[in-house]
Order: sequence, then structure tokens, then C-alpha cells
Amino acid sequence: MRTTLVPLLSLALTVLAEQATQDLTQLLNGNSNLTQFAALIESFGDIYANLSFQQDITILAPSDTAFTKIPNSPIGSAFANNDSAAIRAIIEYHVLPGLHPSGSFNGSFSFLPSWLVNSTYTNVTGGQVVAGVQQAGNVDIFVTGVGSRTQVTSGDLAFEGGLIQVIDDFLEPPQSFINTAPTFNVTATAGATEVANLADFLDETPNLTFFVPNNAAIQGLGSTLSTMSPSELSTLFSYHIVNSSAFPGVAYSTKLLNGTVLPTLQGGNLTITFADNSLFVNQARIIQGDLLISNGVMHVIDSVLNYNASGVKPNPQLPTAAAIIPGTPLPNNQVPFTTDLPSTVTSFAGAAVGTESGAAASSTMAGAAATSNLYGGEATLTPKKKGAGTALNARGAWLIGGLGSVVAVFGML
Repeated sequence: MRTTLVPLLSLALTVLAEQATQDLTQLLNGNSNLTQFAALIESFGDIYANLSFQQDITILAPSDTAFTKIPNSPIGSAFANNDSAAIRAIIEYHVLPGLHPSGSFNGSFSFLPSWLVNSTYTNVTGGQVVAGVQQAGNVDIFVTGVGSRTQVTSGDLAFEGGLIQVIDDFLEPPQSFINTAPTFNVTATAGATEVANLADFLDETPNLTFFVPNNAAIQGLGSTLSTMSPSELSTLFSYHIVNSSAFPGVAYSTKLLNGTVLPTLQGGNLTITFADNSLFVNQARIIQGDLLISNGVMHVIDSVLNYNASGVKPNPQLPTAAAIIPGTPLPNNQVPFTTDLPSTVTSFAGAAVGTESGAAASSTMAGAAATSNLYGGEATLTPKKKGAGTALNARGAWLIGGLGSVVAVFGML
């Protein structure tokens, strides 16, 4: 299969190049489904000019229908407040260097750098990535922040500088770990890192890879973990963080090959195992992988790792990895550390959003300005610190089922 894919793609790109007889302006003006997108990028003259003179780029252009979804999305506050800095970052996240035509993806994620490099909103070397994958029926899907997904509805619109892929929703720039945690049921680990004084490190370190125990894993060890000092917690969870100085770049799933050894911030090593169609890190199963955050990626695991037992092998026959740290649940099955989360987080554009017992509140924006009034306006840059947004629904990424089967999850609402 691999031997035929490259010639087919080369042929497709050649055909597209021959069809690209119009420039970007002509293409946008001639498409009745991109009127709002055309108005948006034209309101940022420097971006529009830059796009017009580029070669070999792919623009993921939200359709007019996608604009109607803005008010109730995590990026809604950016448009409602005419936050030009945040809107600029959103536009840049929709531009990918290189040509990415229909058929260039398969059933495994590809991680494509974007034009979003502004350190206020991202801290990934080479630009924040978009995860592209092909779903059943040869449908191209892009998965971005908080697991949000968009689908290509009209593909391979060629212009002199590249391609436009029309998508049915906006890409959502990934948010910080602390803001992403509630969506994926890892608030206990998030709270523990606050106690361990790791929160700033997790928010500010470039190219972060974090293997994050889910709430059930922390809950099962409540009697032990809740009595640890901040220093002890720091050491424990540092073993879950890849040392990006010794392992350059972000460890997306494409780098998690069987036998891969990852150095950790704690100083020990993690070992990746692929067995029975599942990925494991040490003894723990990766149950949700490739969850993009503003400065890297997190992979949710079903067991707490132990730097004093790094040689323990996974048991693929178990639906959930056995705990290798002694401990029992707290009375009434309390989930420790969830009350240690900040009382508020921020939306993508920096608006405060309340939380209750560590669960992020909804950031819906009913009453946001109409799309015809969304463009332009002065705004204050909002620091990325403590995150760039919040959302409630796990709507993307990949999930490994408890019995070890790999399942692509698109549309868990």
C-alpha cells in the first residue's frame, strides 16, 4: 500500500497544480460558502497579503455555517469582545505549510504544524499542530484543542498558492493543561500538580509531554497520595513528565513506538510497549492519547507510575492496570486534590470562567455579537498563563477501550 500511495499523491498534486489558475481572491470571491471567512481574513490585511503571496500552503477555511457556531464555542469570547490578538491567533491556526490534499491522511494521526507560533497562545516549537486523520468513508477530520473535531466538507479547492479545505467548524487552539484537564476526567492529577507546585512548569514549559493518571487511578490510591508532602508529590508526578531537553520535541503517538525509552523530569526512564493492540507506558495503559494542549500533548493513563518500580511490565489481559503503589480509596470514595484546582480558569481569550469542585464551568457565549460585527477592534493581549480556554465535552482524540481494542472517537458529545 505504501508503495502506491506516494505516486498517487504526486499525481494528485500535479493535477491540482494544473487546475490552480485563480489566485486566492478570485477563489474566495467565487465561493458562496466562504463569504464570512473572506471578510474575516480581509480584515487582517497583513495576513491576507501574506496568504496571497505564499506558495504550497493549505488553508482550513471555516464555512459560513461554521461562523454561526462561534457564539457557543470556546472561541466565542474572542469574537464577542473583538479581541483582535486572539482572533489573529485563531486565523493563524487555520493555515498549514505544505499541501495536504484529500487522500493524504490515513487511519493514524498526522501532526501538522500551523502558522500559530505566538507565545501568548502556544509554546510548541515550529508552530502549534493540527491532528489530521481519515475517518471511515474517506472523510478527512481535523482534531484540535479539548478534543474538538472538524470535518472537511469541500476539499481541494486549488489556487495559485495552494489549497483550501472547507471545514464545518472552527479549529480550536489547544488550551493549557489545567484548562484541558476537566474535559478528560483528570482533575485529580491537575489538583495534585497544584499542590506539588508544578502548575507553572506544566503551563510554561515548551514541548511538554505529560502522561496523566485519570481520576480513578488517583482515587484508588487516595490514602497514600493525600498524605504526601508537596515535595513528594512533585517527585512522583515529575516521573510522569518527559524531559524535553533529553527527548527533543513533543512525544505524540507517532513517536511512541514499541520499546521507546523516554527520559523523565524526575530522572528515571519510561518504557513504551505495544501489545494486544494497546499502547502502554511502563505498566499503565494509555486510554486516551494525543490530547493537544497549548504547549504540547497529554496522554491519559489508567494507573499511577512508580519511579521505584520502572521495570514492571504491562499485563494486556487486565482491563485496567493494577496499582503498583500501595494505597486504598479515601472514605466515601472521595477523589483527592480536586478541590485544589484554581477557583477560576480562563476562556481562550482570557475571560474568567468559574469552576466548582474542580470541574470547569461551561464557557457558552449566548448573546455574543453577530458574526457581521466580529472583525477588527483593539484588544489587550491576554497571557497564556493558566491556560487559554475551557470546554466540557470530549469530542475527539483516540481512545483505547478497556479490553485493548483501539477505537477512533469522533463525536463523543
